[in-house]
Amino acid sequence: MINVVRVQKEDALWNRLIHYAGHCSWAAGKHLAAMLRENSFREWESVFAALLGDEIIGYCTFLETDYYPENRYFPWIGSVFVDEKHRGNRVSQKLIEAAAAYAKTQHFSRVYIPASMLGFYEKYGFVRIDELVNYAGDTDFIFARDI
Repeated sequence: MINVVRVQKEDALWNRLIHYAGHCSWAAGKHLAAMLRENSFREWESVFAALLGDEIIGYCTFLETDYYPENRYFPWIGSVFVDEKHRGNRVSQKLIEAAAAYAKTQHFSRVYIPASMLGFYEKYGFVRIDELVNYAGDTDFIFARDI
């Protein structure tokens, strides 16, 4: 059974997540690993890990800012990653729902997700609301969902 947990600095899972993110197949994982090593999260920001037993199989972040010079939205559910061999099992959905539930505890009523693709986050109740140019100069779609 897949379980999603909020990972905090004092958790034993913190260092394992640094290793997992730093060695995953997505380049953004190295950025997350650096954020974890530096513990550069603001007070309410967080990271979530998807576990199958005790194996990390994915992660996502919950942050005030994302990869945009013009940061007109927050909070962001970002860096959603699921290990290739576990895709197609709604792990992303579980990560997103855990982050959204946490957002509610922090008194947010809406969350945002950036993406370069269409047709994925809509199935989780997100609506495309905008496009933003990221730091790399690419345009991403911005999705929002009330919680």
